[in-house]
Parts: sequence; C-alpha cells; structure tokens
Amino acid sequence: MPPASPVPAASGASARAVRIAARTAQLEGLGIRRALPTRQQRMVGAWCFLDHIGPVEFAPGQGMHVGAHPHTGLQTFTWMIEGEILHRDSLGSAQVVRPGAVNLMTAGHGIAHTEDSLPSSARLHAAQLWIALPPDQAGCAPAFEHYPQLPAWHEQGCTLTLLAGSCAGRTAPVRVFSPLLGLDIASAQGGRLHLPLDPAFEHGLLPLEGSVQAAQDPFGPGEFAYFAPGTAALALELAPGSRILLLGGAPLAAPPMLWWNFVGATREDIDRARQDWESGSARFGAVEGGGHRRIPAPGWDGARPVAPRAG
Repeated sequence: MPPASPVPAASGASARAVRIAARTAQLEGLGIRRALPTRQQRMVGAWCFLDHIGPVEFAPGQGMHVGAHPHTGLQTFTWMIEGEILHRDSLGSAQVVRPGAVNLMTAGHGIAHTEDSLPSSARLHAAQLWIALPPDQAGCAPAFEHYPQLPAWHEQGCTLTLLAGSCAGRTAPVRVFSPLLGLDIASAQGGRLHLPLDPAFEHGLLPLEGSVQAAQDPFGPGEFAYFAPGTAALALELAPGSRILLLGGAPLAAPPMLWWNFVGATREDIDRARQDWESGSARFGAVEGGGHRRIPAPGWDGARPVAPRAG
C-alpha cells in the first residue's frame, strides 16, 4: 500500500488533506472498498470501520448473504443508497433497510446478526460503518434501532442528508454515544459548498460516486481524504452525478483495540469474546428465522488486536 501523501490546502484555507487509498476486501464473496481502518488511519473520532459496498449488479438468483457473526463494544451503522438489506439479530429483530434509511445495532456486551439482500434487489449500494462505544457503554445491553427518515435539505445544487450528529442547525435522531458527524452529500448536476466544520473534530471524506474537489484537490472512489483537527471549513466542489460521505468526530484519548468483529479495551477482552463465540456461549445468542450458517472466527495466525492510533 502506498504511503499517505499530504495534499496542499487551497490558498487561505485551513484544510489540509491526507490522501489514503482504500483497500479492496471481500465480504462473503462481494468485492468492497475498505476506507477504515487502514495502516495510515485507523479511526476518525469514534468511527472505526467504513466499508463501501457496490454499486454492484447481481445476476438472477444471486445476492449478498452474510451468515451469523458476532460483535462487541461497537455500533454497526448501515446507510442504504440502492437496494434493500434484511437485518436479523439475536434479539429477535428483523428489519429491512431501504434507501435513505439507517439500521443501527448497538452490540455492547455481545450480539449476533445476519445480513441478506432481498431477491428484489438486483442492484446494491451501501455504506457499512462501525462506531466504537466509549468505555462506560462498551458493556451495555445490546439494542437495535431503525431510522426510516433523517434530516435532509438542499443547498447550492447539493442534497445533504444528516446521518449522525448536528449540522446547519439540524440534529440527526440516530442514537450515538460520542461527539460525531455523519453527512451524505449528493449532487445530480454538480454543486459547490462551503461547509463549516467543528475544528475540534478530525474528519474523513470518501467519494461514493463520481468525484469531488476538497481543498482544491480531486478525490474519486477508492480515495479517502483525512483532515486533522483544526479544520474549520471545507470548500467542496462535486462533479455532476457525485455522492460523498463525510465523517467527523472528536479524537479519542485512548483508542480501543479492534480485531475481526470485536472492539475491546484490552487484548483479554477480545480474546474472551473470540472464545465465547467459538464455544457457542449464550453471550451472543442465536439468530432465528432462516437457518443461517454461523461464521467462525478467523485464526490468530500470528495476528494480534490493534490499538487504532488517533489522528
């Protein structure tokens, strides 16, 4: 993977981007782009994971099928752009997430879930994100919430949808436990925005479709732009037919450890979660309603949980 390269900010602007190549990964045979975590940047605030899924066209009878797997110490955040995904979990939840809606699952102490595209979804496009829970919430009871509507508005040729946190006098209803920003910005005809930001936050920007100029430097799909704390505003120019995802959050003083689907304060936390999943412990429960296969934890193979570096 090439090293991160600084991109000069525009004259008079406070923004300075670091360009990071998202890495290609596989999700149950489906090709995805993983923007977080990478070697160069493990987190943006409490956002600790970002997969860009699709857009992909499925052949007849094909689709996305993710078997039962566990999570601890985090929230999973699914933002749908095209298609439909059915979420089932060990709490008994069964919820389809459609374009413009968010499914939010709080793993806390432990939960298991499955994800399946619906047969009617010949095309799929989504962003899957994880949010690390703060230490005082990491062991909370698991929960699931569905948000069918989010604040959206039009500005300078762009449609902005607030996924998390607050922006432009609006606050998203999505329940998070850390100071965060999540913003989807789309432009069919192309548009320019001057977007005020919280300078206490670090930010990350990922084009999902088309391209964007941020701090007067172009970014396209597969390129993640990181902005360190101190950035008070961004000048954005979206090409016609473009969509970007902007994340922000207060840097964590003590970033947690991340391995596979688990977030924990220590390696012992993660090792215990792995053992509990492999032993079939009641900690994670069972996902009913479909005879789902159970995904085993990968072997250590010399790997160890990684403490994401902040900033």
